[in-house]
Amino acid sequence: MSTLRYKRVLLKLSGEALAKDADGLYNYSFMEEVTATIKKCLDIGAEIAVVVGGGNIWRGRQGGGMDRVRADKMGMLATVMNSVALQDSFISAGIDARILTAVTVQGVGECFERDKADRYLREGKLVIFGAGTGCPYFTTDTTALLRACEISADAALFAKNVDGVYTKDPKVFSDAVKLEKITYEEVIRERLGVIDLTAATFGLENKMPVVLFGLNNPENIYRAITGENTGTLLTV
Repeated sequence: MSTLRYKRVLLKLSGEALAKDADGLYNYSFMEEVTATIKKCLDIGAEIAVVVGGGNIWRGRQGGGMDRVRADKMGMLATVMNSVALQDSFISAGIDARILTAVTVQGVGECFERDKADRYLREGKLVIFGAGTGCPYFTTDTTALLRACEISADAALFAKNVDGVYTKDPKVFSDAVKLEKITYEEVIRERLGVIDLTAATFGLENKMPVVLFGLNNPENIYRAITGENTGTLLTV
């Protein structure tokens, strides 16, 4: 049996990844693959909380001429919808999954409380954090780092549409090289964009390690949590 490198983790899933080549909002077969991998992690003793983006439904910047605050509130609600979709997939796989939201959504999830999240994780339940931070202007990248620190996670795992951090854009430059490790200072100084600057600054100040990897293969979640070399490690 594999051993855990990180026992308690915050897993950040992109909303776009949930749609993965689907005509609609969700690719259900792909979500089942992600769920199966997460269950395998739980079965070896991992404690997992999830933050999911809303990009498959709505991003605040899509609002065009809308008021930014109201547009961002729509984005928060999009993450709640994705949280419910994930919860359904987890429960179908036999995982006790609880939704904790940063804004009150009665009948959908419980209001976020740090102690409640900690208790659920210690009880072996999977926790899904919905509605971002509950405040406009903050991305789910920042939410993920914030919640990771609040629950005293050993690391934050960012499952993204790219398989790590590169020296250049690998879609444009054939000589781009993937980095095994990078520091927060380098990300901030070079404006690399792998996570937003607010999240990077918060992670730096709170010394939270982040593993960035591609969700093209859901098994990468298991590899990251067991310490197998995958993606890029972001550290102080």
